[in-house]
Amino acid sequence: RFAAALAGPLESVSSGDIMRRPLVAGNWKMNGTVTSVDALVTGLVSADSPSCELLVCPPSVFLAQVRAGLSVAGHEEEIGLGAQDVSQHESGAFTGENSADMLVEFGCRYVLIGHSERRQYHGESDEAVAAKVERCLAVGLRPIVCIGETLEQRRNGSMLAIIAQQLGALAQTVAREDWGRFDIAYEPVWAIGTGESASPEQAQEVHAMVRSTITDHGDSEDCTRILYGGSVNDDNAKALFEMADIDGALVGGASLNVQSFISIAESAG
Repeated sequence: RFAAALAGPLESVSSGDIMRRPLVAGNWKMNGTVTSVDALVTGLVSADSPSCELLVCPPSVFLAQVRAGLSVAGHEEEIGLGAQDVSQHESGAFTGENSADMLVEFGCRYVLIGHSERRQYHGESDEAVAAKVERCLAVGLRPIVCIGETLEQRRNGSMLAIIAQQLGALAQTVAREDWGRFDIAYEPVWAIGTGESASPEQAQEVHAMVRSTITDHGDSEDCTRILYGGSVNDDNAKALFEMADIDGALVGGASLNVQSFISIAESAG
């Protein structure tokens, strides 16, 4: 069944297909076994499909397995497949990395770029993140660019300046006409995996600033979705999604539980 699932790449997601339709993405991080991934995919394809767009981002070793499971169940259009990272290089001697072309060939439509754990543990700079975005756009892969501040930066009042700096690196690399071809996930670093979540009002403050910035840089068709990420669960999702500029969620731990993930997605409408 893997051979059938890898028969050809899925169509990329263009800006014209988006128009801020809510997106709920599951970042499985470094979790899963062959058995548990099969169970998770089976549970997702068996659940009633919410009206929002669904996306799962498994570890790269499980991409073929997840795609096969979605393909066999006929859910490749309803549940998108994304990767957790990508190389900024087209090809070459870069051991351990996956190129954007490889991800497209394996059926990925999306890829997470610049997650706080990549920035913290792998030293990814704003410039490296921007280079990865540019590489993905060249092959039709839609990035979800992660931005966010640490607790210290929030407390010392530099939060919005840090967000502006992260977006500014994109502006220096990504052509104006390509703003609208990627999404953004605001993930306050202090809320990642801690059980602490920004209040809806705190998240909306940053999302409104990001919305203004991306509009200024060229997203004239309002196609860039801004997701909130940071201990999203089925208890706080509805209040977050009621905010004007929150277009969905990047879900971590709760995405490993089918019931919780679907509940969050249903809250997004």
